[in-house]
Amino acid sequence: MIRKSTAVWKGNGLQGEGALTTQSGVFTNQPYSFKTRFQSEDGKAGTNPEELLGAAHAGCFAMALSFALTDAGHAPQELRVVASVDLTKVENGFAIRTIALELEARVPGLDPVKFQTLAEGAKQNCPVSKALAATPITLNAKLL
Repeated sequence: MIRKSTAVWKGNGLQGEGALTTQSGVFTNQPYSFKTRFQSEDGKAGTNPEELLGAAHAGCFAMALSFALTDAGHAPQELRVVASVDLTKVENGFAIRTIALELEARVPGLDPVKFQTLAEGAKQNCPVSKALAATPITLNAKLL
């Protein structure tokens, strides 16, 4: 299965603007810019790649944990995950330093030690965690 998202950017890095579109249509020409990425402290001026990465990671982890819990005989009532993506200025630009997953779970009858083990396994094994850890990134670049 391959899922596609498209970014279109126009202009320079500081004053330019872009739009993000997803195959599913959840985002269609969703605006993003330097301001939405680095200057909008409240995050309400538009989206940014880090916010979308956090959403993807939180969603993937929650689903992976749901499967693991269910397989262990403890289907969750609710899993609430917040992914905090830390984008930091470094010598040659910016880098994502950490992603902190915060989980609140309602899982009746589950032993806390087993819960921690299953949560750690889901963190290590959800596809987004794996991609962020070691997946090669390919590039096919064409100058038009």
